[in-house]
Parts: sequence; structure tokens; C-alpha cells
Amino acid sequence: MIRLSALQMQTAGADTAANLARIEAAAHEAAQAGAALLVTPELGITSYGGGEKIRALAEPADGAVVARMSDIARSTGVAVVAGFAEKDEDAVYNSAVYTDGSGKPSVYRKSHLYGDYERGLFTPEKPSTCLFSHRGMTLGMLICYDVEFPENVRRLAQAGAEMILVPTATPMGASGTFIAEKMIPVRAFENQIFIAYVNNIGRDGDFDYAGSSVIAAPDGTALATAGLSEQLLTVDIEPDLYALSRSENTYLRDL
Repeated sequence: MIRLSALQMQTAGADTAANLARIEAAAHEAAQAGAALLVTPELGITSYGGGEKIRALAEPADGAVVARMSDIARSTGVAVVAGFAEKDEDAVYNSAVYTDGSGKPSVYRKSHLYGDYERGLFTPEKPSTCLFSHRGMTLGMLICYDVEFPENVRRLAQAGAEMILVPTATPMGASGTFIAEKMIPVRAFENQIFIAYVNNIGRDGDFDYAGSSVIAAPDGTALATAGLSEQLLTVDIEPDLYALSRSENTYLRDL
């Protein structure tokens, strides 16, 4: 069992110091709630709506931002997943990092960029299978638009992921609400896994976000949902409770 916290976050624009401080405060809140893992939104450190400022704020995976995330995880005892702009030579990636403050951080780069805005800022990575172990569970990462392609989720599930963590910046509108309320539970059900879909909220640059963060279980139910304000969700992820669902819905075995 893992107790997981998800921060639906209002960023402070491209003020990375303020955003890091907000994530650190949330990690302390998560620790007080007994959580062992905190998931935060897509590009929450730089803000999704920062435009060209994001490229200027990009850092390598062994830079100060990831080191700070590791410090936060180490000092609070809560592993952290956070979105940041990753610089690698001349390329900038829309990335997410998992760190528990001890071992080498795991970094995932977004493969499916959404719209001209993202394509103008980032380099897409080839679809990859980013898995790591946390408290005895095998976890994977995707970012926002990636999860809307069933092939990405299925690839991770076939590789052994029990839960997928998805930092996102889904915009307000009918499609954003549909994705959170309908698509994410279906992705969880059709692969018999947990999915934590964690969105930004409020206004950031030219973007208004849908909120509606959700943590979905293998049977398609929502363990927790957020509305249209900043919120910290905390739930227990208990795979053993869904043994019946896995026995009845044997999609992976029957492919």
C-alpha cells in the first residue's frame, strides 16, 4: 500500500523559486498526512504558460532544480514527481522527475507534444518506458497528452507498471473535462492499473486550466477528484483490493 498525495497547483508563473517553495510546502503537508509520494503538475516548476521564458529556465537533469527536488524529498521523507523543462545540449524537453532523495532520480521526457505552442518550445522524445520502484510498487510516468494515446498506457502496463503518474496541464473546456472524468478512468480500467492525473489550476499566461485532477483505480472508479481550486488530494493505493477486478477483466493476459 502507498499513501499518495496529488497537488492540483496554481503556479506563480515563471517564478521558479515561488513554485519550488509551493511544492516544498505541499511535501510537508503530504508528510503530515502520512503520504510517501507527492505528484505535482506538468511544468509546475517553470509554469506551463511561461512561453519562451521556459526555454531560458531549462536545466539539465543533474542541475539545481532536480537537486532541489531531491533535497525536498530527503528532508520531508516524501518522494516527489515534478514537471520541469530539461535542457540537454541544444534540445529542451518537457520532462518530469521522480526522486525519493536517495537513489538516482528517474526522468521522463514527453513524447507527444500538443499543438503549436508546445512544438515551438520543446523537442519530442521517442516514446519510452520509464519505470521505477517505490515502496514495493512498480510505477511509470507519462505527461499530459501522452496518456490520451492508449498505446502509451498499454506499453507501460505490459512492462509491469501498477500505477502511472501523469503530470498534466489540461486546458479548461469540454474536452479537458471529458479526459479527466471519462478517459482516465477508462485507461485505468482497460489496463487494470492505477492512474494519478494531476493538473494545474487557475490562469497561467494565455491558459486557463480545467483542474479536475483524478486518481483512478483499476476498476474505473475515482478514488479522489479535485474541482476548480488548488487542492491537495491524499489517497491510499491498495492493489490487493482490486484482485477481483483483475481476475474478471483480463485484458493484458488476453491480448
